[in-house]
Amino acid sequence: MSGIRAKNTRPEILVRKLLHSRGFRFRLHDASLPGKPDVVLKKYRTVIQIQGCFWHGHDCALFKLPGTRRDFWFDKIARNRANDVRNSVLLRNQQWRVLTIWECALRGKARLDSERLGEKLAQWIAAQSHRPLKGEIRSKTVKTLKT
Repeated sequence: MSGIRAKNTRPEILVRKLLHSRGFRFRLHDASLPGKPDVVLKKYRTVIQIQGCFWHGHDCALFKLPGTRRDFWFDKIARNRANDVRNSVLLRNQQWRVLTIWECALRGKARLDSERLGEKLAQWIAAQSHRPLKGEIRSKTVKTLKT
């Protein structure tokens, strides 16, 4: 377990490359914000959380509750989910827009095309910068960006 990284994971680096190649500049893991969001775009008052499907209990093919120590893992993942919700609410109360990108949207058979994902991200960040949105990107559908 000590080999599991919390920062600079492959999905995070992919999203950062997509954003940077489209001219967006950002900060990483800003400790002054609730939950230390993965990517912070202050100019657009937007944060992006890149969530691992296992660690945050996403309902997809990449998540499977381990067979051993099930109670421990259930509690651990439930706490992670509760922290995610609490941090999102705190960020929205501070007038930040929050976008969640799930690991399954970036890897595996059902992953989204990088170019298409990059364009959707750029459109969402730039075009909607004047009002707070709740957003989420999963594999199979990008239309889960919600207002």
